[in-house]
Amino acid sequence: MIVKEEFLSKLRRYFLLNLYEVKIWTALLSRGVATAGELSDIANVPRSRSYDVLESLERKGFVIMKLGKPIKYIAVPPSEVLERVKKNVKEEADERMTRLTDLKNTDVLTELNQLHNQGIELVEPADLSGSLRGRHNLYSHLELTIRNAEKSVTIMTTAEGLLRKVEGLKSVFEKLKKHGVSIRIAAPLNKDTKDAFKDMSSIAEIRATDSKARFCIVDGKELVFMILDDQEVHPTYDVGIWVNTPFFASAMEGLFDSAWKNMHTMKQ
Repeated sequence: MIVKEEFLSKLRRYFLLNLYEVKIWTALLSRGVATAGELSDIANVPRSRSYDVLESLERKGFVIMKLGKPIKYIAVPPSEVLERVKKNVKEEADERMTRLTDLKNTDVLTELNQLHNQGIELVEPADLSGSLRGRHNLYSHLELTIRNAEKSVTIMTTAEGLLRKVEGLKSVFEKLKKHGVSIRIAAPLNKDTKDAFKDMSSIAEIRATDSKARFCIVDGKELVFMILDDQEVHPTYDVGIWVNTPFFASAMEGLFDSAWKNMHTMKQ
């Protein structure tokens, strides 16, 4: 049996199997019913490992052990395997979510926070900064920073950036508003962002600007700014800088305040 490595790699990712498991499974699919020894030869897997692999596949619902001697294995239809994997993944995810949620009420999180607070006291202000590579990582950190806002969130972004923030961060903004956090957003107003302006107008103060900049200031002390034009860079190569410095952040917010006075809102 010859199966391309690329195909095996896809199966490993989709079905969460190791290399031996995916080799034995595809070998059994090609035969329907076979012994461990036969599958070992077909899949080029050490015979000493084939029994352990088949036992693992049986637990995961990929194969069924046929009664009799010699012991043979039957392949479960792939469509049924897919449903079983989906069910297992969901159950495992739900279990992990429950454990993580319960962790909030334990001494473990309290001790972790104490360790973090002790460590922060030893950190120089200049060290509270970092580079964020890739738009996914950038927005994950941006969401974390914004979610912890207590007083204000100030954002200047591009048209594309506004659409991304409405899609990914609107629920965060809504929660902040309920807690009395002031939210200001400056972005280009055009036919593409018109609906986004309307959508955000009930949550934040939003004004139009032609300036090309991408940054976010939280509580006048934390700043996340993007150093590349999002129209010219692939999301994978987008880069942002995070700094926790009231001096720089408040200076940037002062410049924003001056520009904010000259910006206009969307006409109703």
